[in-house]
Amino acid sequence: MAYIDEGTKSAEYTFLCLHGEPSWSYLYRKMIPVFTEAGHRVIAPDLFGFGRSDKPVEESVYNFEFHRNSLIKLIEHLDLKNVVLVCQDWGGFLGLTLPMDMQDRFKKLIVMNTGLGTGEPLTEAAKQWIGFCSSVPEVPVGGLLAVDAGAALTPLDVVAYDAPFPDNSYKAGVRKFPKMIPTDENDDAVRYGLRAIEYWSNTWEGDSFMAIGMKDAVLGEPAMMALKSVINGCPEPMKIAEAGHFVQEYGVEVAEQALAHFGLDLQ
Repeated sequence: MAYIDEGTKSAEYTFLCLHGEPSWSYLYRKMIPVFTEAGHRVIAPDLFGFGRSDKPVEESVYNFEFHRNSLIKLIEHLDLKNVVLVCQDWGGFLGLTLPMDMQDRFKKLIVMNTGLGTGEPLTEAAKQWIGFCSSVPEVPVGGLLAVDAGAALTPLDVVAYDAPFPDNSYKAGVRKFPKMIPTDENDDAVRYGLRAIEYWSNTWEGDSFMAIGMKDAVLGEPAMMALKSVINGCPEPMKIAEAGHFVQEYGVEVAEQALAHFGLDLQ
């Protein structure tokens, strides 16, 4: 698993930045400098199938347990402590299930446009997303980011998002994630998700910060307010009117406000 490791290894806090579908750690390029300039360490992995990580060509390789276990092994390998979990999209569906089994390692949370598997019926917007991904011969990664983020992306950014995928054979992980959206109580994502809801509601005592891209039709304000209701002590969210699903494209302001909220902006 490839990952970015920036900042001082001896820093008190490590920001673990988890991307989702169909992006990679490049998504955090605007937030990482804010964290490191404040004196913190940042680890931003590329999930298998994305970015600079290996990309098995068989879709069957990719499942919830596979991705979750790879993140656990990375955290243990690097022996990360005092972790600030930063997550969005599948980075949240996966990442939000980690602290309950590694409680001594996680201290704070920055959460953006994501959720937890509950097995509840899909919204129409989610069904449309799954339908789109299954109907196109090749998921246009850079194009999707460009449509969502608009003016926040440059043409070079679009090229960068496409760069890890020279052709469709590299996109097995991209194709699989929409098929993994949990709809059944027997899904691993639901099993872990329900446990995680119990943890975040009744055990979590860390500081939390939530940011919402208000133009997101799938995991926007309704989904995020539902998530807020199960995170113990989560304050009112930062709402970004111009942001869509990929909130990190407006990440400088998000990172600055999160650090100020935590009192970690002057290290």
